Amino acid sequence: MTITEKILAAHCGKKEVAPGELINAKLDLVLANDITAPIAIKEFRAAGATKVFDPERIALIPDHFAPNKDIASAEQCNMLRTFSREHDLSLYFEVGRMGVEHALLPEQGLVVPGDVVIGADSHTCTYGGLGAFSTGVGSTDVAAAMITGEAWFKVPETMKFVYKGKLAKWVGGKDIILRTIGDIGVDGALYRAMEFTGEAIKKLSMAGRLTICNMAIEAGGKNGIIEPDEITEKYVAKRARRKFKFYKSDKKASYVEVREYDLSGMEPQVACPHLPENVKPVSAVSAVNIDQSVVGSCTNGRIEDIREAAKVIKGHKVHPYVRMIVIPATQAVYKQSIKEGLVDIFIDAGAAFSTPTCGPCLGGHMGILAAGEKAITTTNRNFVGRMGSPKSEVYLANPAVAAASAVLGRIGTPEELK
Repeated sequence: MTITEKILAAHCGKKEVAPGELINAKLDLVLANDITAPIAIKEFRAAGATKVFDPERIALIPDHFAPNKDIASAEQCNMLRTFSREHDLSLYFEVGRMGVEHALLPEQGLVVPGDVVIGADSHTCTYGGLGAFSTGVGSTDVAAAMITGEAWFKVPETMKFVYKGKLAKWVGGKDIILRTIGDIGVDGALYRAMEFTGEAIKKLSMAGRLTICNMAIEAGGKNGIIEPDEITEKYVAKRARRKFKFYKSDKKASYVEVREYDLSGMEPQVACPHLPENVKPVSAVSAVNIDQSVVGSCTNGRIEDIREAAKVIKGHKVHPYVRMIVIPATQAVYKQSIKEGLVDIFIDAGAAFSTPTCGPCLGGHMGILAAGEKAITTTNRNFVGRMGSPKSEVYLANPAVAAASAVLGRIGTPEELK
C-alpha cells in the first residue's frame, strides 16, 4: 500500500484498503475557521446534538476575517467563541493567541505524523507535509464529525511525483509545487493523493514541505503527502502533544501515475492570472509592474519565509508606487521576527507588518485590490477577484521574488537588486 492507503486503513480498522473503496475513518482532529465553522455549528444544533465527540480534538480558529473587519465578521467570530465555551473546547484560539490555522496547528504540535485530519477549509491538505492524511471537507461534514468523530472517504488513487536535481538559490517549495501545477493543471490530480518524493524533497525543510502539500488542492488533489523522515522527527519531537506514527509507502505500492522532474537550474516560478496552472519562469514576466506585494498566508507565512523576504529586502526601500504587506502566520512567528530584527528590516524598507491573519489572501481585508491593480503574493490562489476587484490581477510567487518585486516595482528576482 501507499502511505495514504496505510494511514486510512489504520483509521478504519482494516488491514488494507484499495483505491475506490468507501470507508469510515476515525478522526484525530476536526478543524474549522470563522467562515466555515458557523455553518457547521448551525448544522450541529439542527441535528439535535448536545455534545461534541471530544472537546480536545476540535479546533476552531478565527483567522480569515480576524481581527474582526466589520460587524458581520464580528458575529461570525462570536459564534465560534460562544460554541467553544459551551462545549469547553480546548483548541479555540482567540485573537492574540491565534494564527493562520494551517501554520498554527503543526507549530503547536496538534497535528502529528500518521493522523487523519479533516478541516472545513480546502488547504487542510497542508498537514501532509508532516506525513499525515489531511483534507478539506464541507461544513456539514465537519458538523457530523464534531458529533461522531468520524468521516467517510473514498480511498483515493495515488500519483507519485519524483523530484531530482539541486535547487538553485532563491528556489524552494513554492516553486516546486507551482512547476508541478503548471505541468498537470488545476484538475490534473482530481481526487487523487499526491505523493511527493525524491532527493529534492528529502533536502527540503519542514516549511518547504508544508508549502508543497498546502497547494495540492490547487491541482485538484484529495491530499498531498510526504513520507516522514529525520527532518520530520526533529520538527515534531519537540512539539507533538500526542503519540505519532511514521508510515511509508511499500516499494511495491501501486500508483495510477508516476511523474519525474529534474529541478536543476529551474528559475523561480510565477503563476499568472487567473489560474494557479498559468505558470511561467520569473524571467518571462519581468515586464509586469505591480501595485502590491504580500508575504504571508498558510502557504508562506512561516519564519523561514519571513527570513527569506527580509534577507532580500534588507538595505533596500519598497518602490514608491508599491504597497508591501508582511503577515506572519502565527504569534510565535511574529515574536521570532521581532527577536531577529526582521520587523525592523521591513518597516525601515517601508513595508507594513501585520498581526497574524489570512487577510488579503481571500479578499478578506488588509490589502484588497482596486480595479486595474496588480499584486505579487506568496498566497495560493489567483482566481478572478480573489484578492479584491474582479478587474485586478494576482501573481503567485515565493517570498524572495515577492520581496524583490516590492523594491523593483515590477516582478523580478533578488539578483536584480543593486
